[in-house]
Amino acid sequence: MSRHPSYLLVVGTDTGVGKTVATAALAVRHRAAGRSVAMVKPVQTGLQTGEPGDVDVVRELAGVQDAYELVRLAEPLAPESAARRSGAELPPVAELSRRIAATTAGADLVLVEGIGGVTVRLDPDGGTVLDLGRALQWHGDVQAVVVVRAGLGTLNHTALTIGAVSRADLTVTGLVLGSWPAEPDLAATVNRTDLPRLTGCPVRAAIPAGAGRLGAVEFQRRAATWFVRS
Repeated sequence: MSRHPSYLLVVGTDTGVGKTVATAALAVRHRAAGRSVAMVKPVQTGLQTGEPGDVDVVRELAGVQDAYELVRLAEPLAPESAARRSGAELPPVAELSRRIAATTAGADLVLVEGIGGVTVRLDPDGGTVLDLGRALQWHGDVQAVVVVRAGLGTLNHTALTIGAVSRADLTVTGLVLGSWPAEPDLAATVNRTDLPRLTGCPVRAAIPAGAGRLGAVEFQRRAATWFVRS
């Protein structure tokens, strides 16, 4: 009997919230639990050919060699905008889902890192990372984790994001604070309590600010301490 993988969408409330480092931390956690882990960045923007991207960060920090970037666009814009300006042709999300499934066959868990927020267009037909998640349901179980900011505004942005994920018939398994300050202010401290109370989704982890600058050995050693025991 063939084994179906699990897919975990690592989505964010916005760009720059810490999705890549959170993806690396999730990879470390699941590998420590004995699962084989692959990672995919469906579309990477803002980098020239040959420049290190998000998959390279995950390879370096988490030691995940099965990390794949499917499409790269040079301009630092949303994928659909960058492709339109450059004349590049973006594959539809259905094709991206097939490529992800084929590329990562054999992994227990596939981490799929989004780009920007959940309504950012990945293809010219308006397909988003949530549409990609729905397409991946043909290949295995799909769930989502939402990476959020700690400070003011996060309650609204997180609620809007969770609402969008839920309307796409995808399950949010929890929240990750993508950059937890060494000295949290009042807003961050209260938000950490209010996020699960107001959204119904638990905070699974708080990634310390600057964690992405750690060396691989130290990152992997510390990663387990960033997650809430369940």
